[in-house]
Amino acid sequence: MRVTIPSDLSDLLQSGLWRSVGSLGIKVATAGLTYLTYVVLARTMSPDEYGHFAFGLALATVLAIGASVGQPTAILRVWSQETVAGRKPAAKRAVQAGSVLTILSGLAITLTLCALVFVWVLFLPVSDTVNHFYGAAFLILPMAMAEYNSSALRAQGSLWTALVPRDILWRIALPAAVLALFAFGVVLSGPDALVLSAALLSGMLALQFWKSMHSAYVLSPVVGVTSLYWKQWGKISRWLLLGALIETAALNADVILVGLMLNLESSGVYFNAFRTAGLMTLFTFAIELVIAPMIAQHFHAGEMRKAQAITAMGSAAGFAFSLLVFVAFFGWGDWILSFFGPSYTEGWLVLVLLSIGLLFDAATGPSKIVMMMTGHERAYAVIFGTIMGLGFLAQILIIPVYGIVGAAAANMGARILAQLAIALWCRLRIGLDTSLLGILATRTAIDRVPG
Repeated sequence: MRVTIPSDLSDLLQSGLWRSVGSLGIKVATAGLTYLTYVVLARTMSPDEYGHFAFGLALATVLAIGASVGQPTAILRVWSQETVAGRKPAAKRAVQAGSVLTILSGLAITLTLCALVFVWVLFLPVSDTVNHFYGAAFLILPMAMAEYNSSALRAQGSLWTALVPRDILWRIALPAAVLALFAFGVVLSGPDALVLSAALLSGMLALQFWKSMHSAYVLSPVVGVTSLYWKQWGKISRWLLLGALIETAALNADVILVGLMLNLESSGVYFNAFRTAGLMTLFTFAIELVIAPMIAQHFHAGEMRKAQAITAMGSAAGFAFSLLVFVAFFGWGDWILSFFGPSYTEGWLVLVLLSIGLLFDAATGPSKIVMMMTGHERAYAVIFGTIMGLGFLAQILIIPVYGIVGAAAANMGARILAQLAIALWCRLRIGLDTSLLGILATRTAIDRVPG
């Protein structure tokens, strides 16, 4: 069946698609460089030290999302809402306040983690090192600021300044530095690699800040605007934070749990399989980077036809890409994992199970972004969080018996149920079909009066 695209939507979709392709180019380069980084680290470290790095990176990623206080998602929505309403100064103040909140929260969480680890070792001495916890602490604030700055710049229409410093330059610098040190006989430990990552990322943030100032983007933190901003947007920010924490936990908590319940070597195997499976969502994620502010803008302006068309484009393009990558993983996954070293090929079944869950993620489209951008962040946190939380509890019961394969199976099942549930909510309560069937809903979508 041929679907005819109305002329008033054609230009919109072409613009969104070409920007998504540009974003995909950055994300493909990012994925390749990230993969190269993990391969370099896995090849230059012992499995135990690489496990320390994987554990620390997963922990830092989760805590960095907590440090962001929901601001990366909030600014995408608030900037669009305020600018559509003609309140540009309020939108600028929101960017400044979000930056202040991220910095203060990042410092607080960093110091808290260090204090907890210090007290833990003081009263409960451990046989293994805890330096990977301190290494993770160094990464929290830079990762939180990198995520927030990226969202703030994308909300203002930037793509290259938003993504290149963190996604490209940092990921070139890190493996290059590791290889250079290795060439001089310096073999990094897991904690060393975490600290090096934090130092290089901080440098890239400084470069991004300099570039944004010269391009007239709003990014600087400003004291005195936070209190009023939090009174207006604090409740929303808390739910956006919870939603972001749940999503991040769904992508990283498994690695931490495997490391705690089994061993750090198994954590490294699971980490590599999960990061490899994540390559399936490259185009979906690249599209979401572009369409998040577009969905917010058109939805709050009452332009439901345009919002539905953008959503349908995202789900169709993202699923097609994910399906091709899944086929590659199913057929040659063990060969791909062997890049990390011969011992990591045992993660093939884990890779396939996790990939099935992510394939359903792509098939249901940008449902999370739609809920976050349209004022349904609380429903997202409750629905997605409850189902993934039950999956996490199942993992605790399953891992001692079935190991990393059991962890992957539980994650797959929970993700499938969660994605179907939030996609159904989007269709019934928001009026946007985020699934592959969304292309059919474009013809029947009706604009509404904003309010």
